[in-house]
Amino acid sequence: MDNIQLTNSEPILSSKPKKEKTIFGWLKNNLFKDWKNTLLTVAASLFSIYILSKVFYFIFTSDWEVVSNNFRLLMIGQFPQEEIWRVWVGVLFISALLGLSWGLWRGIIGHVAITIGVLLLVFCIVPYTEGNSKVYLSTSIVLMAAFYFIGRKARVLKIPTLVLWILYLPVTIGVLNGFGILEPVSTNVWGGFLLTLILATVAIVCSFPIGVLLAVGRRSKLPIIKYSCIAYIEIIRGMPLIMVLFIGQLLLPLFVGSEIQLDNVLRAMIAFTLFSAAYLAENIRGGLQSIPRGQFEAAEALGLNNIKLMVFVILPQALKAVIPAMVGQFISIFKDTSLVAVIGLTDFLGIGKKIAANPEYLGKYLEIYIFVAFFYFIFCFLMSHVSKQLEASLGVGKR
Repeated sequence: MDNIQLTNSEPILSSKPKKEKTIFGWLKNNLFKDWKNTLLTVAASLFSIYILSKVFYFIFTSDWEVVSNNFRLLMIGQFPQEEIWRVWVGVLFISALLGLSWGLWRGIIGHVAITIGVLLLVFCIVPYTEGNSKVYLSTSIVLMAAFYFIGRKARVLKIPTLVLWILYLPVTIGVLNGFGILEPVSTNVWGGFLLTLILATVAIVCSFPIGVLLAVGRRSKLPIIKYSCIAYIEIIRGMPLIMVLFIGQLLLPLFVGSEIQLDNVLRAMIAFTLFSAAYLAENIRGGLQSIPRGQFEAAEALGLNNIKLMVFVILPQALKAVIPAMVGQFISIFKDTSLVAVIGLTDFLGIGKKIAANPEYLGKYLEIYIFVAFFYFIFCFLMSHVSKQLEASLGVGKR
């Protein structure tokens, strides 16, 4: 039999479709392929143009004075004017950390740093920002850029940067409270976006390790640990968040005793943390159940004990599998902070409601709510984007 040889001149059939070489080819194949697609594209374009024209008309013709006059109130509530420098210390601190982390690791943290930097730049440019605030905002942007270049050159700063991230939250809250050295600023005057961000951050950071422990404890072979975790998870998940907040406000002082004073903000932090931990535990337990039995057997064959097996083999895979569910829970907690209004705290949305109820700004409630919704959208979208990028970098869903 004669040998059949393929030369380079002979075409090789491929099942892969050819890529469009021009933008016109992409438009033709995706939007104007036939008369049905053409009709749908034209109808959708006209509807989008109509909606966008109405949106832009409202944005450029509305009176945003209600936002500019109450900008400081929306951001930090009734925080004393002479003590605002404490808030700016936290902003400068996180700007430096974001810039340093961006320079050290690039990637996802860079997206976060750029988003925060753009927000700072916008508030620095708008005319209604106070003079001192413009100085702090400009300093924050310069600090972020400077530490970015420091991070690119000093690779040995990775471990110190991680330590600073761990210390950021307690240090910032300590500065706001005065560390017992400065005159304390009562948490009763904390409000606006400052309160929303603090409550959400504390709940997210503190509920994660508790949720991991509850998820692992629920799979324990020791009955006392297993059923205690099950009881806690099912009881908390069986109650609405408002009820948990009321329990934190009314019953928590009875459990800790009269000698320990817990202010309203601290009680809300504890309530949000305990509530979020129960839901995170179930998300993580789903990830643990998705791990094949062979992973456990392979780790045991290597001689790993239960702690090393869980920490180094099982948990990393389980957490990677439930990143979307965990981030969804974090986004829910960030938005649910608006419920603190029922226990007397004034968060971002609560301040907006009070401003809208002011007779001086009668009929201006839509501008306030759009501004508040914009901030919620920016930070929720940022968390969602970071989640997607993290999944892509870890190869979630890929073999």
